[in-house]
Amino acid sequence: MRIAILGTRGIPNHYGGFEQFAEYLAVGLVERGHNVIVYNSHNHPCQDTNWRGVKLIHRYDPEFKLGTVGQFIYDLNCIRDLKKHNLDIILQLGYTSSSVWYKFLPNKPILTTNMDGLEWKRTKFGKLVRHFLLFAEKLAVKSSDHLISDSIGIQKYINKKYNIDSTYIPYGTIFFENPNENILKDYNVSKYKYNMLLARLEPENSIEIILDGVAKSNTNTSFLVIGRHETKYGEYLKNKYKGYSNIRFIGGIYKIENLNNLRYFSNLYFHGHTVGGTNPSLLEAMASSSLISANYNDFNKYILGDNALYFTTPDEVAKQINETDKFSKKYLDFVINNNLKIKEQFSWQKIIDQYEQHFFKINTLKNKPKHS
Repeated sequence: MRIAILGTRGIPNHYGGFEQFAEYLAVGLVERGHNVIVYNSHNHPCQDTNWRGVKLIHRYDPEFKLGTVGQFIYDLNCIRDLKKHNLDIILQLGYTSSSVWYKFLPNKPILTTNMDGLEWKRTKFGKLVRHFLLFAEKLAVKSSDHLISDSIGIQKYINKKYNIDSTYIPYGTIFFENPNENILKDYNVSKYKYNMLLARLEPENSIEIILDGVAKSNTNTSFLVIGRHETKYGEYLKNKYKGYSNIRFIGGIYKIENLNNLRYFSNLYFHGHTVGGTNPSLLEAMASSSLISANYNDFNKYILGDNALYFTTPDEVAKQINETDKFSKKYLDFVINNNLKIKEQFSWQKIIDQYEQHFFKINTLKNKPKHS
């Protein structure tokens, strides 16, 4: 099949979740004999036209000059280029800055859209932006021939809100197998003697609930806050908790080996995300043998099931910090079960299998719905 992937800044990944996903999927599909195009920003660090068998098409991306508005122009530039290629499938990753251009899409290829998370629920956005994001979501549902949900929660939401079925295909990750205790020296922590969270420092990620719990706990165990904190909310958090020497804001860490080792050797890993589908950092924590305490919501429950602790209040966080030992038999079972789940459900090869099967299925369907 001839497949184009749009909606990312490009591959190889230098940015985030969708870029990492596009990288693994595109290469995996090429290895199975498919012809794959991935659209890249014109200023992507990789300027090659072919990477590991994937055709890279660079299109002008003015985000560096215009900010968010530039994302819309970049997506339009990619979409207008699609007509130059004889495609079977277009995979659109997300919809926030692309669905408004659906009338420029070519008619022949089948458009299948990964709906990402509930972007319009993110509290970091103002009322007008959230209203637009909901409008963009509706356009994506209207214009796509098929929809993909990377979470059972998103799948149920789409079905309930739009009365449309979507195909559930989760995100993937790589199992972490080679821990290196020496990396901990760079962060001044000892194995299993610290707790942590890793997230964008935004209100919907339960940062304040978790840190209020740390402050309420009766332990001086180090708590690492990993995420870029040079923001208005980050400054607010640092000021609020400046009296707690065990709460350490160490900034963003982008080297996956360091992140995996910090997750592996932590006692408790807190995952506070409340909006979105299958969160990549949650799968990476599971794959890194973390003992996870997650915000209690459907998105996290569908992934973790009974193999995690859950919290909704600072008091619950404090109790877990005071009482939890990763090496108790119950919690070791959580870790082992999550390891198995990664290998059986969330490995990249299994995710690529499911996408390939989805593409084969929709490419052979008769009387396909088309954009309106």
